[in-house]
Amino acid sequence: MSSKLALTLIAGTLVLGCSACAPTDVGFGETVKYAAAAQTIDPDPVYAPDGAHPGDSGEKGAQAAKRYRTDAVKDVQTYSTSESASGGGGGGPK
Repeated sequence: MSSKLALTLIAGTLVLGCSACAPTDVGFGETVKYAAAAQTIDPDPVYAPDGAHPGDSGEKGAQAAKRYRTDAVKDVQTYSTSESASGGGGGGPK
């Protein structure tokens, strides 16, 4: 047997032998599963009967209702996200 063939067989055996005893992480992929679960919307959330519900804001709601009843509604504010309006640019090198 030639020395190149013998060296190749020995190297292949070592590589396969080392990969067989490599530790495996039992929690592999759990981070992805957790992140997906955190971003999944619960279609039927359960709220306490006397607790706050989504959209509840007593102080803001009371002020808005008062302004609505007295015809003193705030004007809509517009914001621009373009560079020319803010005078700034991105944070990258130029």
